Amino acid sequence: MKIATLPRSAALAFLLPLLPAFGQETPPLDIVLPGAGPIPAAIDSGDTAWMLVSTILVILMTIPGLALFYGGLVRAKNILSVLTQVFAGFCLIALLWVAYGYSLAFSGPAAGGLSAFIGDFSNLFLGAVGPDAIAGNLPELVFVCFQLTFACITATLVVGGIAERMKFGAVLAFLAIWFTFSYLPIAHMVWSEAGLLFTMGALDFAGGTVVHINSGVAALVAAIVLGPRLGYLREPIAPHNLVFVFVGACLLWVGWFGFNAGSALAADGAAAQAFLNTITAPAAAALAWALAERIARGHASALGAFSGAVAGLVAITPAAGFSGTIGAIGLGAIAGIVCLWAVVSLRPLLGYDDSLDVFGIHGVGGIVGALGTAIVAHPALGGFGEAGYALDAQLLIQLLAVLVAILWSGVVAFIAMMIVKALFGGARIAPAGESDGLDLTTHGERAYN
Repeated sequence: MKIATLPRSAALAFLLPLLPAFGQETPPLDIVLPGAGPIPAAIDSGDTAWMLVSTILVILMTIPGLALFYGGLVRAKNILSVLTQVFAGFCLIALLWVAYGYSLAFSGPAAGGLSAFIGDFSNLFLGAVGPDAIAGNLPELVFVCFQLTFACITATLVVGGIAERMKFGAVLAFLAIWFTFSYLPIAHMVWSEAGLLFTMGALDFAGGTVVHINSGVAALVAAIVLGPRLGYLREPIAPHNLVFVFVGACLLWVGWFGFNAGSALAADGAAAQAFLNTITAPAAAALAWALAERIARGHASALGAFSGAVAGLVAITPAAGFSGTIGAIGLGAIAGIVCLWAVVSLRPLLGYDDSLDVFGIHGVGGIVGALGTAIVAHPALGGFGEAGYALDAQLLIQLLAVLVAILWSGVVAFIAMMIVKALFGGARIAPAGESDGLDLTTHGERAYN
């Protein structure tokens, strides 16, 4: 069946030298793909192509981006364990998303029952979604894949808080429980039209509450329940490879364009604005972190600059499509300074061992971004809030959304850790195994000879 007709300029340009009649007008080329049906008229091929690219970019954020970023931050004896936890976590959540995650997050009635908090099981294993299903102007399977990547990176972000001391099976069990009872409800509440926070009018363009606050709080709670690493605050626990951290941070930044601009669900002006904001906010945050670190600590470290960029990316995520360019720069700069304080001052003050500062950057940065979205979205500040935008009312809504995300994720993470400890006879690696390193203890391998 014919699915497309391409003019000579597009389809035959590379064949013109081979045609016998030069200069003779060539009829259009009919392309037929065996077994393919017609493209539904409602599907926009340009938007679809952009969303497929965005999906690939978000996968790049996770594997290898996040994996390398985290891998460089841990000690050499634990890098393989972190890479494997991120990789296996991605695989696990991808399968759970297809099995029931998408159904619980985005299916279900428009009102009534538990629809304000969670979907239903009407779309288990994507039984109601096929190649011909349409969501807006996209094939619904494209939207399924795009949202799958969000679920995967959110869960794997938690790995950074519990790195270097948790049993491999316990990590995966924790992620599965937390994904089911925290990620899915919060995603539904924020992004489903029936969701509680959506109907309240909470603004979250690409996941400030759903992704960053959600994962940051879970990492903090899991780290506290797990306890600190051996030698924490008594001996140096430094990153073993800042080059890996740099490469991972750059891959995260590149992938974030799919994360933020892709959340426009179209190749349009909103995507372009989100794309620009995803350049300027982390740039401002990296420089702000470096400058503040230079003033407060006497040096501007490479790790600080990389971390600042990630903090800026986190903060602009909920505001990416609502903020103007200047607002994005300001929000990024503020996030860089606040997250520096959370990492350098708050964590030592409270004594918790969030190994790779997931809460300090993603949790705190997500809070700054979610609350800041109410400000930068104001039309008077160059934002794209609707006519009659009420800053005080929107700020209150954003605050309520932040509190819901913190409490929900925190409670679920605590219960999940209790379950995991009971199932595995404790969630921690034995002290001797922790001293030897999880690479050897858990996987029987070493990254370096």
